[in-house]
Amino acid sequence: MSHMDLMAGPPPTHLPVDPAAAELADSTPADVVRRHPESPAAWAALAGEARESGADDVTVYAYSRVGYHRSLDNLRRNGWKGHGPVPWEHEPNRGFLTSLALLALSARAIGETHEWERCSEFLRDSSPAAYDALLG
Repeated sequence: MSHMDLMAGPPPTHLPVDPAAAELADSTPADVVRRHPESPAAWAALAGEARESGADDVTVYAYSRVGYHRSLDNLRRNGWKGHGPVPWEHEPNRGFLTSLALLALSARAIGETHEWERCSEFLRDSSPAAYDALLG
């Protein structure tokens, strides 16, 4: 008889490959979003591009929030129950993790302290490696 480890947390979530991710190398993030509005990777790239170009923090916040919500839908479709590891090392998870980090940073920039704290903690809980890479 096998025994289930009652102390073990949920298994890591590994999202499927985002078809839009490959297109980001050859197209602008905005063009990829237009073709794949459901893509967390495309929204994360659009938010990242906006942030790097010095766009208004509210714009970055909006783009990253869309990527975050598209990611939550995708996570749930793939068995995620609202908590548990989402490893940075699994490339298809990076759209979600990047959107979450950019949402945290832009929330802090616009003075939304509670959202900054919630999102940065959520990132750390989901993937300490992502937290270190993106916020650390």
